Parts: sequence; structure tokens; C-alpha cells
Amino acid sequence: MGFSLTGTHIVFFIAAVIVAGAVSGIFTAVTMDISKSLTEKCDRLKDKLDTDFEIINDPENIPISAGYYLFYVKNIGDKKIETTNDTFQVFVDGNIIGKSNYYFSSNYVLQSDVVTLYISSTEITSGNHKLKLVGPRGVYDEFNFEI
Repeated sequence: MGFSLTGTHIVFFIAAVIVAGAVSGIFTAVTMDISKSLTEKCDRLKDKLDTDFEIINDPENIPISAGYYLFYVKNIGDKKIETTNDTFQVFVDGNIIGKSNYYFSSNYVLQSDVVTLYISSTEITSGNHKLKLVGPRGVYDEFNFEI
């Protein structure tokens, strides 16, 4: 004769359980994806915060040696920084300096140590200038000086 009221309730109950299970699975997957993304973002932020440096020259007395101006860069972060022309970009007065016109005294600088940045004297004229040094993970320092 057909389903009774109890049979209809059982069908609706089973359908509700299936829908609830599907929704629960989707929410679990989305939550796991968000959690993974937040973990990765926090790791990148931690790396960025651990990477820090500062140009420590006297702004009125920039040394020169063998055709290069010398700038001293101190690692004030919590980890070793790779100092190569591929990990750092140098700007003087907003103009990027070509990789062949600067180099570092070492390929890395340990925590609290200082490395020397050599910039060709042909790239900097006399007067007031701004040096911007951009390192790993977009960390940078700006330094105003006079030649």
C-alpha cells in the first residue's frame, strides 16, 4: 500500500544523515586547507622576521678602496643571511645598480656579524644620496649618505 508515516521518516532521516556527512566532509577539507595555508604563511612571516640587516656606516664618511665605495652591513636578525648578487639588489637614488657593479666581501653573514658591500665608484657621484639595500624575503634598509 505504500510507505507509512514511519517509513517516510526513515527515508528523510537517512537523507539528512547523508547530507550532514557530505557537508561535514566539505567543512573538514576546507578547514584543513585553511589551516595548512595559515601554517605556511606563519612560517614565511617567521623567516622574514628572522632576516634583518642594517647599514652601519658613518653617513658623512664613506670609505673608498680600489675604485669601490665600502658600505658595512650588519646582520641584526636571528639567522645567517646569504649575501650574493642574486639575493640582494642595490639601489642608489632609486636607480638599480647592475650586478656587475657591486659585490660583498663574503657569501654569507652570520648573526651579529658585519659584511662589506663594495659599490663601484662610477655608480655614485659627489653629493647627497640614498642607498636602498633589498635582501632576502623583501627585507630592506635605507641609508642616506654624502660623498
